Amino acid sequence: MRTGENVEGLRKILDFTRLGSLMVLLIHGYLFGYGFFEQLGWTHEWGDQFLGLLLKIGIFGNKVHTLALSFSLLLISLLGAKGRKSVGLKLGWVAFIGVFGLLLFFLAEWITVHLFTRNLLVLGYLGSIFIGWLLVLVAGARLSRYLWGGWDNIIFNSLNETFPQEERLLENKYSVNLPTRFKLGKKVKSGWLNIVNPFRAILVAGTPGSGKSYFVIRHIITQHISKGFTMFVYDFKYDDLSKIAYNSLRKNSGNYPSKVGFFTINFDDMTHSHRCNPLEPSTMYDITDASESSRTIMLGLNRDWIRRQGDFFVESPINFVTAVIWFLKKYRNGQFCTLPHVIEMMQMDYDRLFSVLRVESEIEVLINPFVSAYLHGAAEQLEGQIASAKIAMARLASPQLYYVLSQSEFTLDLNNPKEPKVICMGNNPQKQQVYGAVLSLYISRITKLVNRKKQLKSSLIFDEFPTIYFNGIDSLIATARSNKVSTTLGVQDYSQLKKDYGREHAEVIMNTVGNIISGQVLGDTAKQLSDRIGKIMQKRQSMSINSGDTSFSHSKQLEMAVPPATISQLSSGEFVGVVADDPQEKIILKAFHCEIINDHKKIALEESVFEKIPKVRDLNDGEVLENYHRIKAEINQLMELELERMLDTPSLAGLVIQSSKT
Repeated sequence: MRTGENVEGLRKILDFTRLGSLMVLLIHGYLFGYGFFEQLGWTHEWGDQFLGLLLKIGIFGNKVHTLALSFSLLLISLLGAKGRKSVGLKLGWVAFIGVFGLLLFFLAEWITVHLFTRNLLVLGYLGSIFIGWLLVLVAGARLSRYLWGGWDNIIFNSLNETFPQEERLLENKYSVNLPTRFKLGKKVKSGWLNIVNPFRAILVAGTPGSGKSYFVIRHIITQHISKGFTMFVYDFKYDDLSKIAYNSLRKNSGNYPSKVGFFTINFDDMTHSHRCNPLEPSTMYDITDASESSRTIMLGLNRDWIRRQGDFFVESPINFVTAVIWFLKKYRNGQFCTLPHVIEMMQMDYDRLFSVLRVESEIEVLINPFVSAYLHGAAEQLEGQIASAKIAMARLASPQLYYVLSQSEFTLDLNNPKEPKVICMGNNPQKQQVYGAVLSLYISRITKLVNRKKQLKSSLIFDEFPTIYFNGIDSLIATARSNKVSTTLGVQDYSQLKKDYGREHAEVIMNTVGNIISGQVLGDTAKQLSDRIGKIMQKRQSMSINSGDTSFSHSKQLEMAVPPATISQLSSGEFVGVVADDPQEKIILKAFHCEIINDHKKIALEESVFEKIPKVRDLNDGEVLENYHRIKAEINQLMELELERMLDTPSLAGLVIQSSKT
């Protein structure tokens, strides 16, 4: 028991043991140099009698035994020594003193013979063993002050933040499997990042240069195509991902139930772009489809409207565009139901436009507020509602866009078992606001057609997702799982999502995604990821230094497995996150903090033999301009024919609005 009496008693025993060691050494020295001391007159008959008795015991008769006894007693006295711990004490210096002392103590005779003259042999020997004994004593005392494993010098707590990760390869017909390397304590282990259920959506986050595309998205594309997925790729920096998809499809085209088509949409180079009408009338079943398309294109052109949905001056232009789209869908079975025709029809003067639109009864509810405002002279209010739609849509009025959008060379039902497709759509960072709005419309129509039963498994991949507006991404993630639709979203940061989609929508996206793979991110994104990964049991140490003692306490407590600061300092290729499992394939170790291993030489070799995406057509500017003028002429002709028909039909003549100027 650590009572004061016991501690004091132990101290006396240790002091007595140390004194015994010293006495043995003194007796040995007296016996060894007896002749020298006798010459000096330092002997006495009583001492000689006492030494004679000691010699009969036998211990002092053997030099080795005597030194061993003295050293053993010294060690015993040092075992119970308890010095005040010193943080700055260096073990190497203590070891040097101890080893040097041991050499002097046990090799004193050899040292004396080789270094001292005959007259100084006794003094050299005695000096060596006593200095060696003192050095061992000093080293032992200092050793008791050393912090044996008491203080961890790892500044950033990196060892404590390691945790077990999945080392098994869990592969199925839908999975994406990435080889990894991770630390567990001081060991480096190999593992696997297993996305066994991609249908619960994949969010790939990371600042520019963190390796989202190179380490993750490219492998999702290649592995899904190799497993027979139909695919849509939104390629922000065309044709980085499209080239990967095309060459992967060439290699794995035999994995599909029927011949698979590869199609691209590229507004910058129309010779490498197919044509597709996102407002294909055969895919629009009721006016809600027109309303959804209208909302997508208008919010894509006016991103600040996303946070103002429900406002009068946001909903009015959307309703106006909806009315125009649905009118063209109903007119002659949708002969002119394309986005270019919608844009041109919206630019008509109000007399003619409202007169023609009033003919279609299904849009009467949508168009009546505008007609009423116009007839009652509220021109300023009307202009405020419609001009925002006309001005925004006018940004799309270019011959190049009209050419791509005005005709369909393929349908957007990419997971149709009879006509499987891989569709790649490219954006341009310099024109992303205009192109992004049109691509948003394509994407809206694609997801509507893809998320159906009895279709092929499909993968939707969105690089730099916030650069487009995707109305209903949360419902797609929530409902498409049962229809075997995998959604991959590439984002740079949570703040980017909040900026472009609004806080509420961004939170829904972040909290709906099942698989999160994140490289270096900062701020709120790092905090959210850290919370999602959770806590692990970590060792904790505390040190207390006072004038009498240094004490350490060790404990264990739950701490963040990957703190936000660690996430904000990840290197390129390092990722953290959580994967989702499957009822048939449970994963206990879902969290990961690892480095994804890419075979750089193999990837470089593959890319060196990549074929370019083939040219679709030869095209000249004349054809593009001819298509542009034809669309304008068709809308003018439509208006003239409809107005003539209305005037010739008594029941419709009353709907014709006469210009207030006449």
